[in-house]
Amino acid sequence: MGKWTIPSALILLCLLSLLSDQGRKLQANAKEGAVDPPKVEDNIGAVPHGLQTDSDVVKRESDSISSRSLRNNAEKFEFQAEVSRLMDIIINSLYSNKDIFLRELISNASDALDKIRFLSLTDKEVLGEGDTSKLEIQIKLDKEKKMLSLRDRGIGMTKEDLIKNLGTIAKSGTSAFVEKMQSTGDLNLIGQFGVGFYSVYLVADYVEVISKHNDDKQYVWESKADGAFAISEDTWNEPLGRGTEIRLHLRDEAQEYLEESKLKELVKKYSEFINFPIYIWASKEVDVEVPADEDESSDEESSDSTSSEEGADEADKSEDEDTEKKKTVKETTYEWERLNDVKAIWLRSPKDVTNEEYVKFYHSLTKDFSDEKPMAWSHFTAEGDVEFKAVLFVPPKAPHNLYQSYYNSNKSNLKLYVRRVFISDEFDELLPKFLSFLMGLVDSDTLPLNVSREMLQAHSSLKTIKKKLVRKALDMIRRIADEDPDEFSGKDEKDVEKSGDEDEKKGQYTKFWNEYGKSIKLGIIEDATNRNRLAKLLRFESTKSDGKLTSLDQYISRMKSGQKDIFYITGISKEQLEKSPFLERLKKKNYEVIFFTDPVDEYLMQYLMDYEGKQFQNVSKDGLKIGKDSKSKELKDSFKELTKWWKGTLKTEDVDEVKISNRLDNTPCVVVTSKFGWSANMERLMQAQTLTDASKQAYMRGKRILEINPRHPIIKELRERVVKDPEDEGVKQTAQLIYQTALMESGFILSDPKDFASRIYSSVKSSLNISPDATIEEEDDVEETETEPETKAGKDGADAESSGLKDEL
Repeated sequence: MGKWTIPSALILLCLLSLLSDQGRKLQANAKEGAVDPPKVEDNIGAVPHGLQTDSDVVKRESDSISSRSLRNNAEKFEFQAEVSRLMDIIINSLYSNKDIFLRELISNASDALDKIRFLSLTDKEVLGEGDTSKLEIQIKLDKEKKMLSLRDRGIGMTKEDLIKNLGTIAKSGTSAFVEKMQSTGDLNLIGQFGVGFYSVYLVADYVEVISKHNDDKQYVWESKADGAFAISEDTWNEPLGRGTEIRLHLRDEAQEYLEESKLKELVKKYSEFINFPIYIWASKEVDVEVPADEDESSDEESSDSTSSEEGADEADKSEDEDTEKKKTVKETTYEWERLNDVKAIWLRSPKDVTNEEYVKFYHSLTKDFSDEKPMAWSHFTAEGDVEFKAVLFVPPKAPHNLYQSYYNSNKSNLKLYVRRVFISDEFDELLPKFLSFLMGLVDSDTLPLNVSREMLQAHSSLKTIKKKLVRKALDMIRRIADEDPDEFSGKDEKDVEKSGDEDEKKGQYTKFWNEYGKSIKLGIIEDATNRNRLAKLLRFESTKSDGKLTSLDQYISRMKSGQKDIFYITGISKEQLEKSPFLERLKKKNYEVIFFTDPVDEYLMQYLMDYEGKQFQNVSKDGLKIGKDSKSKELKDSFKELTKWWKGTLKTEDVDEVKISNRLDNTPCVVVTSKFGWSANMERLMQAQTLTDASKQAYMRGKRILEINPRHPIIKELRERVVKDPEDEGVKQTAQLIYQTALMESGFILSDPKDFASRIYSSVKSSLNISPDATIEEEDDVEETETEPETKAGKDGADAESSGLKDEL
């Protein structure tokens, strides 16, 4: 038996091991069989009064979201058009700015709210009760899940609506869609959910749309824009009651849209004037009192136990100490914060809006929170083929870069809204460039739009709006002048008293002109239709304005009897023009002359040919008529020989004519240009152009005419000399010098300044009785010797002396 002892022991150990393993397996199976009851967890996102779900549903949803795949039990649909082509059009061609996805979603939510509000006018029950009846938009973000959601309590969508509205572009076919957009440009798609909705794929790679319509169950639409979307009945999310919730699962490169500050900025920029309240689930830190730490409390309790209880006073003291056993900590709370709290005053009657409200609205609209008020504003409603409301403001100061890149910039300060949705401010179809300084907005419910809301086409409706806006803008500017007491010169004092608050409005139009006068001049050049209206707004100084600005109407009221033309002169400055020889006889005869000193004035007067039946006459050009001179024919005959001789002498100077002048009094002669050519000032301006072509200037340069003053002693003496000896070289040199001097005094630039200087020096020699043959004394030739450089010692000595001198000083 001894030989069986060891093997038997081994077999017994093996059996015991097997039994032990079997027992552990049974125990494990027993534990697995003890299933815990279903757990009820908190709502996802902590949505108040939400439908709670069990852990399995949460897990399935989490798995679905994390895998970015469509739910297995959902009904699948294929986009009929090529989605990659569609996304390329939507994202790359139409939407250049990713930020606008939020604008599109809010716009769609506003449309849905508008629809249910319209239905509630005839059936109030469609709004439901409680929170469902609140027409509002809510924005919520979840940083952990990288999810942004937007919810509205609008009309909602049925299952058919989800298929139709969110697939309308794809089902129409990419090529057909593009063709329709390019051919008509009149796609009135606002309110159709599937248009701007696709901009969500600029920032998200997976999108869920949960929607509940009063006539259907709650459904979920989901897609990754990869050629398919799915729809399934929603049995796991919070019941919406009515409306739509869009959940965007953001891309990694779009995480900036999970920041509250970014979302608030976008809402303020694009949707500040939506007609429904917009809320965001915002975090907020508050101070909260909490009990002190347990260790501190136990120490205080032990200390209190050693003390004796000595009556009611000690008890009160103990109660006070108990109240002090607390500390203040920072705690993060969440609450709904309204983002669009600015009232849309343009929807109200102008009679119901106060001046303070207009000023506050201006600061809010322009983001200009200075203390300065706008110079003027205009609030009106236009009715007819195109209905819209508008508010226009004249800012107190012009932007520093208003006229930089004037013709190359499309930036406008006028914002376009459609149904309180910001569309764009980067086009000039609503206001011409010369009125681009105006601030304000236009809000239309009927304006047709194209697909992206940011690429408005040239449409007939826009032209109608533009026409009405320009007329209202000009009326607003004219009203500034009408209400300015400084503009009432020549009127009765009674009329001035009726003008209103003088102190506040005094000098307002002068201030406007100093800021925006150039824009009015550019308007006269660009807008032929409103040229006469704009001309009434012109202001300038004249020989009779006493340093103040005057208007064309005031000029006409001061015209002399029989005066047919409005006289003006152009130049560099008023001070220079006041000394001009062209004004001598006009001032002597008490004619008023307008000063135009702005470079744009030369272009202005090429378009402003007449005003109120009066022609404009540049007094530095040919054709000036100042009454009639009975001796004019006799003078012409007596100076006929001189004028003919002088023209021949100046044949190399391109002088077209020499004639008797009717505009000079103290000056011997001037050079004028032909009526339809460039003036001397215009020539100067054109020569200063950087990219000017000198070869082409000859065609526009006016013909030069030398006008002489027959009453001046120099001209009389010159006539006598010519009669005696027409070939006298000295007389010819003098005539040449007189012409060049007149040329320079008339505002022209000398083509050969060296020749002019030589003639002046020759004249000086003659006046000093210096022989014309006198030569310049030769300089003695002196050999140049090289100077030796200072030695270091000498230099140091000189520095020391200089330093000592400074010390003494």
